Amino acid sequence: MHMSVRVAVAGASGYAGGELVRLLLAHPEVEIGALTASSNAGQTLGSIHPHLTPLRDRLLEDTTAEVLAGHDVVFLALPHGHSAALAAQLPDEVVVVDCGADFRLENEGDWTTFYDTPYAGSWPYGLPELPLAEGNQRDLLTGAKRIAVPGCYPTGISLALAPGLRAGLLDPADIVIIAASGTSGAGKSRKPHLLGSEVMGAMSPYGVGGRHRHTPEIEQNLSRAAGAPASVSFTPTLAPMARGILATSTARLTAGASAGQLREAYAAAYEREPCVVLLQDGVWPRTSDVLGANTVHLQVTVDPRQGRLIAVSAIDNLTKGTAGAAVQCLNLALGLPELTGLSLVGVAP
Repeated sequence: MHMSVRVAVAGASGYAGGELVRLLLAHPEVEIGALTASSNAGQTLGSIHPHLTPLRDRLLEDTTAEVLAGHDVVFLALPHGHSAALAAQLPDEVVVVDCGADFRLENEGDWTTFYDTPYAGSWPYGLPELPLAEGNQRDLLTGAKRIAVPGCYPTGISLALAPGLRAGLLDPADIVIIAASGTSGAGKSRKPHLLGSEVMGAMSPYGVGGRHRHTPEIEQNLSRAAGAPASVSFTPTLAPMARGILATSTARLTAGASAGQLREAYAAAYEREPCVVLLQDGVWPRTSDVLGANTVHLQVTVDPRQGRLIAVSAIDNLTKGTAGAAVQCLNLALGLPELTGLSLVGVAP
């Protein structure tokens, strides 16, 4: 049955908002309504995102509850800490999908430790593929009116470790993660350290020493998978590419765990999840293979000398890491086939 869903995108001038618009243009059940911005309000969408040709003449409006009113679905692609106040002004019957961090964390202490705005509570977490110790994450999203889209780092990292934790094959207290992200993960606002002359030909760490804001979200997801508290050492790095995340996640094996058991646990967890691709033995994820695709590419192996799992995952931080997940959540909230409007095919070369 064909349905017409009127959607608005708040923050359409940013990278995540622009990616949302790109995906929504291919969604057969969607009519794109208001597109809003803050400092870019009054400009045309084409002046900010020239690649969004069908809507190049659309004016960006101010981001207010009044402009967003009258839509069936509102996507909030706003800076962290800006969604809560706006969401509170939207009617309960409107589906609100937040691409920021405002509603991801279940523990108020985690929020106040890593963010400088008041805690707004938590919404159903929009990662339907997440293997849990108990229950089914997808069930929490079906028909939901408020959904929090996961962070980009937590998406690839959580899916890379959760099956082994759920199966009791990994120690949740000994997890180390190093991940590299493209510069679009830092948003579109001008920052000197993201200038081409600073980024080209260089890699650099940031958020070192457990200070990155995605750390408590990763720990929250992995704790839910393990059914026990997870402790994570997470170091992100900036890579000289526009988009993509490559994460190398390691965890100590529990007593008696084997490489074969781990492979079986991952295969069972994701055999019915088309967005999570467990690669063939010997094939390793590359960010270039997931460009523009709503997929996570994943490979796992065991370092027998150290007794550790090595899980490598690749995502496009703007697609599966943000906007693609948001569209998945839209589909689940409205009872549409989950992959409507989404592609699992990357762009190459």
